[in-house]
Amino acid sequence: MGRRPFIAGNWKMHKGPAEADALARALKTALSDLTAVDVAVAPPFISIPAVAQRLQHTGIHVAAQNLHEELSGAFTGEVPGEMLRQAGCTYALCGHSERRHIFGESDERINRKVHAAFRSGLLPILCIGETLAQREAERVEDVLAQQLETGLAGLEADQVATTTLAYEPVWAIGTGRTASPQQAQDAHAFVRSWLNERFPAYVGKQVRIQYGGSVNPSNAAELLSQPDIDGALVGGAALKAESFVGIIQAASA
Repeated sequence: MGRRPFIAGNWKMHKGPAEADALARALKTALSDLTAVDVAVAPPFISIPAVAQRLQHTGIHVAAQNLHEELSGAFTGEVPGEMLRQAGCTYALCGHSERRHIFGESDERINRKVHAAFRSGLLPILCIGETLAQREAERVEDVLAQQLETGLAGLEADQVATTTLAYEPVWAIGTGRTASPQQAQDAHAFVRSWLNERFPAYVGKQVRIQYGGSVNPSNAAELLSQPDIDGALVGGAALKAESFVGIIQAASA
């Protein structure tokens, strides 16, 4: 039995509560017959309650874009996993490239966030990917191996099996540039082979690896037809119901 496709939309710093509710309502209507694909949306923190309430009793899950690694404490401006779970989240993004490259989050800190997600009852979506300079230096596999080695450190095999990995080449995020289907498949195949070398066979078979980086309805079908690409982490195209639904339809074809 194949892995069930998983399409997640990262709304980034867009959509306050009213706009987020409107988009969630449109998705709820458009995806009322959703059966073949797992779907999640990641609104800004302030919009999570509105979206979670709107999407109750649907097949659409809510994800957090980030979380703090501690359960509570004097961390002004941060949000812990337990509060996110109480607000209605099922998933949490850990290590999105913008967190790594704009906010300076290290592999070690991202690993603590992955553990915090599990501790809080959330399923992590661990983001990995190389910069353009790293790709041009032919270091893609080295970079991915390091991010996986540290990001998944200390997890049990069963936890790894329920972690979603999102391969998002930094040079393709928000740039309009997309990895070719073969480039994306090569990276995904490497990630799965890395898992197969380090964990029991069921882990590599079960882990879903999403592709992220300028995914849209016109390129989704070809990307998602690759054998090791199990879904997409969608940015800009997730901000409009029509384009996000188009990607989901491509995944269910």
